[in-house]
Amino acid sequence: MSVHSEIKKVTTETLRKMKFDKEKITMLTAYDFTTAKMVDAGGVDAILIGDSAANVMAGFETTLPITLDQMIYHAQSVVRGTDRALVIADLPFGTYQSNPEKALESAVRMMKEGGAHAVKIEGGKEISKSIKKIINAGIPVMGHLGLTPQSIYKFGTYKVRAKEEAEAEKLITDAQLLEELGCFSVVLEKIPADLAKRVTESISIPTIGIGAGANCDGQVLVYHDMVGMNKGFSPKFLRRYLDLYTEITGAVSQYVKDVKSVEFPNENESY
Repeated sequence: MSVHSEIKKVTTETLRKMKFDKEKITMLTAYDFTTAKMVDAGGVDAILIGDSAANVMAGFETTLPITLDQMIYHAQSVVRGTDRALVIADLPFGTYQSNPEKALESAVRMMKEGGAHAVKIEGGKEISKSIKKIINAGIPVMGHLGLTPQSIYKFGTYKVRAKEEAEAEKLITDAQLLEELGCFSVVLEKIPADLAKRVTESISIPTIGIGAGANCDGQVLVYHDMVGMNKGFSPKFLRRYLDLYTEITGAVSQYVKDVKSVEFPNENESY
């Protein structure tokens, strides 16, 4: 019997056991109550309140503008809609990089006010003091290496990271450091599949991939991308399981026609 079918409430320990048992971990994003209920009912192991909310919910070009208060609001909404999955929330840009005290304050607010079960932050050695401070306070931390969208202006591109050996070696070292610091897992974004395999085999905490091949311990996608609500976004790693953009715009169009032609509401839909 799989861990997935045995467990009633997923915890950080559940994910570690899934890696040990070689059962793949599933994670999707959610940013609101209704979506969280559907994603949780669908059986995912973890829900990420990603700072990608800045893109898909607010229409920003990057993840940088979203604030901690806004992320806490999204977290509150998701937590109310989740019964089983582990809920992890991103700490947004500027809330943890400057100093460990600010990082801890941000993480505490996300846990106390947002109700999240864990936080996710981007980076390795550069933010190790902040990670240590948060974990020492008893707050679970998920790391994030490879393409780190909060650093997009430093990279200057959303292309695959760590193709060169020097950057690849740093990424492996950073992943091992995150484990040493006490992180319970790490997201690997847009790195070569072979490198993701090396990282996954070099640490005992789970790796969650997005554009990092099939050898990670789990996978994550942005919900809006996975169900096809975004029309223009088509990276190589994305598999669309629905085409909701077409479905929803078609339904709206039909509603407009029905109202204008007085087909809606009909006699049965009136009091």
